[in-house]
Amino acid sequence: MSAFVETGMATERPKPLIARVNWVKAAPWLYTLALFLSWELLVKALDMPPTILPSPTRVFQAIAQYWSPIWKNSLQTLYTTTLGFILAVVAGLAIGLFIGWSKTIYAGLYPLMIGFNAIPKVALVPILVIWFGIGTVPAVLTAFLISFFPIVVNVATGLATIEPETEDVLRALGAKKMDIMLKVGIPRSMPYFFGSLKIAITLAFVGSVVSETVASNYGLGNMMSSAQSQFNVPLVFAGLLMLAIEGIVMYAVMAWLERRMTGWAHRSTMGQ
Repeated sequence: MSAFVETGMATERPKPLIARVNWVKAAPWLYTLALFLSWELLVKALDMPPTILPSPTRVFQAIAQYWSPIWKNSLQTLYTTTLGFILAVVAGLAIGLFIGWSKTIYAGLYPLMIGFNAIPKVALVPILVIWFGIGTVPAVLTAFLISFFPIVVNVATGLATIEPETEDVLRALGAKKMDIMLKVGIPRSMPYFFGSLKIAITLAFVGSVVSETVASNYGLGNMMSSAQSQFNVPLVFAGLLMLAIEGIVMYAVMAWLERRMTGWAHRSTMGQ
């Protein structure tokens, strides 16, 4: 018997390397590598000049060459975006709870919110410059204005979609409006809230860069605008690449918060 076991164990072979790779975790890196490789080959094949479409190699060279200003402006953009996003989270959560408190308030204020969101935020930048001058404040406020609407909508939706049967049962048990909101409404809206943060943080970067382009002397938006005026296209793409990296990192942080805070609301994918 022992000989049979030893023979069976001896015939087991280790899995090949390709079978041991976690392709789900490796997929983002492989797809990114494929994107840069395809981009490099396209530029080489079409013989594109750097002033039209620089190759990834040329973009990475620009990052190394201008690393100091890129790093400083990246931190400035990250600062204005994060500050505007925090303001959007606080205001969006408060306004969302207020709108979702009552169906009458929801019906009255929701159209106004939609109308405000329909206004291009770039049109508000000159007004912010008149009020606060050129600098950090317009960038922070633009990031706030463009990112708080998804938070408001998702929180209000989570509160407004409580099943009437649930409310009726709770009222029959003696629960008041505040009790229903605290025990059911707010916990129910949390998955909506944390899910909206992933959308809001990416929009906050858009707002910051739009404002920095026309109303700031710092930030990646201002750096890319200056580089564009000098036809330094590799530096423009370097700024875009840094924005993409910052956006991915912040999105990953929001996704991690969503999993940590609202894991109970999502179906388990274990074993799939």
